[in-house]
Amino acid sequence: MRTELTQDQIEFYRENGFIVLDEFLDDGELEEWREAVDETVHKRGMYLDPEKRREKSGYYQRVFIQSLNMWKESERIRKLILDPRIGEMCCKLEGMNGYRVWHDQALIKEPWANQTSFHLDNPYWSFSSPHAVSIWVALDDATFQNGCLYFLPGTHKLARYDNVGIGPHFGALFDVYPEWAEIEAVAAPMKAGSCSFHNGLVAHGAGANATPGYRRAMTCGYMPDGSTFNGKQNILSAEQMAQLEIGDPLIDPEQNPLVFSLEG
Repeated sequence: MRTELTQDQIEFYRENGFIVLDEFLDDGELEEWREAVDETVHKRGMYLDPEKRREKSGYYQRVFIQSLNMWKESERIRKLILDPRIGEMCCKLEGMNGYRVWHDQALIKEPWANQTSFHLDNPYWSFSSPHAVSIWVALDDATFQNGCLYFLPGTHKLARYDNVGIGPHFGALFDVYPEWAEIEAVAAPMKAGSCSFHNGLVAHGAGANATPGYRRAMTCGYMPDGSTFNGKQNILSAEQMAQLEIGDPLIDPEQNPLVFSLEG
């Protein structure tokens, strides 16, 4: 795993809200990530044969297979997502002292899957921070044809906590932020094994999968250590919600384990 970050890369990330890192994983690591993700997604019964895929209704169901919090049931994925080297990279990019897991998710575009409309990540989540960060690891080549990411550079500095869902209108976010409609989107095609990091408030989306193959990616949102509950449920269970009050620290090691801390 190539975890070194140059000062130029850190400055680019902070200015633009994202960075693409080529050849993040070596061949052996890429195969381990692929096997671990496929194993868990198959176990959950989320890969469908073509006939069952055609039975899916609704736009969102045809955007991607979304498999969340796999680290909780797969020791293989837990080792990958809780790798302290990734947490240390988050700290360097954002200038923070520590990071916890918020949630992981496989985002797998099936053949002929819909586009992922522009959106912000952090406003969906149960904490609010200008320093939330996500890693997005390409398990297959992410191309213009099969649904690579697109970023709106610098929007993390301008965003409010207004947001939109992922629906059929690719540019619905511009109804909320009309001033962003003139920003040129930056495409982020990646070879398998490359990755991106992006800030939780930078606007991003992904194209449709206009191919007969799958486009697999593994992602994880990381939360700055010390973040507090903002009242949104998101991935939290009803039982967890009942035990939390707004302002409570999110430090449950069974839900939000610490990945890395400069404080040891």
